[in-house]
Amino acid sequence: MYHAIRFTAEVDAHLEISPKKPPERIHIFNGTRLRAQVRPHVVETPDGPAEVADLFLEDGTATRLVPFACFSFLD
Repeated sequence: MYHAIRFTAEVDAHLEISPKKPPERIHIFNGTRLRAQVRPHVVETPDGPAEVADLFLEDGTATRLVPFACFSFLD
């Protein structure tokens, strides 16, 4: 299921376009809206556990380990 999300902070991310190509570094600006499948999980950081999500976009690309604190759901 795709969800409408809006970024509430600026994020530097790696965009996976194809398994055959290396990820591209992108900058996502505060206020950016998009539709994505959200796959949540928890990772261990030096400051303790953090909630993150892998985002699978409608165009077939993906970005991983995006902190939940950086986006919100619109729907």
